[in-house]
Amino acid sequence: MSGSKPDILWSPHHVDRFVICDSELSLYRIESVGSAETKAGVLPLSEETAATLLAINSDTPYMKCVAWYPKHEPECLLAVGQANGRVVLTSLGQSHNTKCKDLMGKEFVPKHARQCNTLAWNPVESNWLAAGLDKHRADFSVLIWDISSKFAPEASVATEKIRLSTGDADSGQVVTKPLYELGQNDACLSLCWLPRDQKLLLAGMHRNLAIFDLRNTSQKMFVNTKAIQGVTVDPHFHERVASFFEGQVAIWDLRKFEKPVLTLTEQPKPLTKVAWCPTRTGLLATLTRDSNIVRLYDMQHAPTPIGDETEPTIIERSVQPCESVIGSFAWHPSSQNRMVAVSPNRAMTDFTVFERISLAWSSTTSLMWACGRHLYECTEEGGEGGAADRDIATKMRQRAQSRYGHDTVQVWRNHLLAGGDDPQLKSLWYTLYFMKQYTEDLEQKQQGNKQPLVYSGIKNIVRSSSGTTESRRCWSGSDRQTDALRFHSEERSLALQLCGWIKRGPEIDVEPFLKSLEQEGEWERAAAVALFNLDIRRAIQILNKGASSEKGDLNLNVVAMALSGYTDEKNSLWREMCSSLRLQLNNPYLCVMFAFLTSEPGAYDAVLYESSVAVRDRVAFACMFLNDSQLPRYIEKLTNEMKEAGNLEGILLTGLTKDGVDLMESYVDRTGDVQTASFCMLKGSPGEVVKDPRVQCWIENYRNLLDAWRFWHKRAEFDIHRSKLDPSSKPLAQVFVSCNFCGKSISYSCSAMPHQGRGFSQYGVSGSPTKSKVTSCPGCRKPLPRCALCLMNMGTPVSSCPGTGKSDEKVDLSKDKKLAQFNNWFTWCHNCRHGGHAGHMLSWFRDHTECPVSACTCKCMQLDTTGNLVPSDSA
Repeated sequence: MSGSKPDILWSPHHVDRFVICDSELSLYRIESVGSAETKAGVLPLSEETAATLLAINSDTPYMKCVAWYPKHEPECLLAVGQANGRVVLTSLGQSHNTKCKDLMGKEFVPKHARQCNTLAWNPVESNWLAAGLDKHRADFSVLIWDISSKFAPEASVATEKIRLSTGDADSGQVVTKPLYELGQNDACLSLCWLPRDQKLLLAGMHRNLAIFDLRNTSQKMFVNTKAIQGVTVDPHFHERVASFFEGQVAIWDLRKFEKPVLTLTEQPKPLTKVAWCPTRTGLLATLTRDSNIVRLYDMQHAPTPIGDETEPTIIERSVQPCESVIGSFAWHPSSQNRMVAVSPNRAMTDFTVFERISLAWSSTTSLMWACGRHLYECTEEGGEGGAADRDIATKMRQRAQSRYGHDTVQVWRNHLLAGGDDPQLKSLWYTLYFMKQYTEDLEQKQQGNKQPLVYSGIKNIVRSSSGTTESRRCWSGSDRQTDALRFHSEERSLALQLCGWIKRGPEIDVEPFLKSLEQEGEWERAAAVALFNLDIRRAIQILNKGASSEKGDLNLNVVAMALSGYTDEKNSLWREMCSSLRLQLNNPYLCVMFAFLTSEPGAYDAVLYESSVAVRDRVAFACMFLNDSQLPRYIEKLTNEMKEAGNLEGILLTGLTKDGVDLMESYVDRTGDVQTASFCMLKGSPGEVVKDPRVQCWIENYRNLLDAWRFWHKRAEFDIHRSKLDPSSKPLAQVFVSCNFCGKSISYSCSAMPHQGRGFSQYGVSGSPTKSKVTSCPGCRKPLPRCALCLMNMGTPVSSCPGTGKSDEKVDLSKDKKLAQFNNWFTWCHNCRHGGHAGHMLSWFRDHTECPVSACTCKCMQLDTTGNLVPSDSA
């Protein structure tokens, strides 16, 4: 090693000691910066660690390779291979062990002098030391020495030569007879013992990799290759070996030794070192000449090479321990992913390779990541009211658990199932409830008409408005006429009904609506609705009632007082003060009340464009006070605003039409709430709305979401709900149990028998057809297979519903035609084809993993990865 780059060796039994070897051997101890005092001989390795020089040994010149004795005693014994082929035992520091003293300075000399390339101690038979030498035509290149063997001189001449060459007349510890000699007429460049067997030695010879078995030295297993340098065994997978040649690394599997299982990308410069990480599976580090980068190859995910041409995938990355060129490096034996690199001028760096971080975000919004052997979970601070509650995925999950969207009778109740705290959802479900009432009424009127009914919005209804009448009404309870013109038509009454202001029927009476608002404590809104219906006395009464209620605002009395002084004189002080001060009122409904009273007839922009007022109230107001030319224009403008904003209140205007889908698209883009979009648009069946690809996309995404949450029962309920509203979505029967002999379906053919009159008795079945047990095929009368556990013939058809016998017919699963009990269903393993009644199979696999059929070793239940998953929702 003289003149060459230094190498580094970790102590096999002290995790804090290592040796640097070039022209001399230097022993260092590594420790944290806090414990190592800053003094002479302390070298900083990193911000946290430093190395202290413990001992130097310069007794062995011409070093070419070094190997550290693997056992604890003697602990600092090193074997040094020299340029002349000799192997010398030496030590670092003083050892009081007598065995160590006997071994110090012992030399092992080959017959012919040539360079020693590599040394390897046997990890089990620790007295055995293998040395790899250069080629000599009359000698072996792999010599295995026994360090405990005694000196046995063959001739006095040889002894003289030895003594002269060593220059030490007192040294009589010279061994010339190796225990084993291998590899005649060849060169050995690298060696390693195979951990699986102490008698197997893997050697990188001149043109091949050879495995020598010391039990039979005449035979060897070899493969011709150029990759013969630096052979090293993976400490975690003893069948895997790495070797290199120039810039290329080959990975071998000793069970399939004909060719490398993997060849790593060739480097532009020759390699100098290859080493497996001792603390991490499948991580290989390589170093090229004159480089400051260590390349890492992660083979952790590589499949075991069983197929012929399968090259496992590897993750390649580079790390830079220091700025200067790296002469050599060594992995730390116990600290994970840690290495020490040394530069040609002996500058050392302690470096940890950080693992790639892999993230996993579960469908239930929990976040985890893995780094090395550690698994981290992200927990949100702030408890229940944290960001998770605001996240739409969390909301959808909670709503799915409360069966949101499934109430098809009292449709408005769905907003309560969603938590009842979202005004847009409240508006949406009330709108759908009123639309449902309207379409049911329409259906009764058009019983003869087969046209599909659509949930129309107010935009479509007022467009066809005709026969509008106008009237100038008096203030309720007063003889004074109002300035405001009121407009009436059948369509406008229907629009008011959809807005929820009036009930079904010819009477225009807002009193029930006012009472419901009072119950909900919406006093200002109730007062505004009463005022818009020209009942100023009722509005004042509501405000007084609100002020005296528990949570009421006392200022409402002041508003009532101001309202009672209303005068229709154009230039009155009252009108002037209300116009200027109304904008200072906090509640938008109180604002629009005074805006209405102070507006010119027909010019109600201050009411119509007050965005804080609910859309349904503004639309109802427009239907009462805008003429036939103003109303459609206003509705069109408001619809476009709602569509752009993705505001669900706009469904009242668009209905479940193409405009409604556009509006819902904006809403989904803004919030991601595919759940509400799916349930809402399904109400639009049977129309073209559900066939819109956007709607289908939302529905499929919602179904996938339920599956991801393992809400399988909820997804099945959603599919049933969907098939009721949209019959075209119902899938055809795709699977049925067929007879082994004739191939006909057992499920449906039982109800389509040619001789209906004979009943089921001829098939070995008694009782009514609804509780039938068909133990033979209704088509060919051959017996059905037997259950592997009860050994009875499989006897209950999957479906006991009377059908037509055609497998492509839709199966109606209404209440009087239910599926047979699941316990009686046919079940079988797709691998071994054994099976039986579903109930029996389930009870068997609760306690067993193997197939119940004797002599069958199939692990049926473990074949299905989802078989052990439990649904998150209760059945």
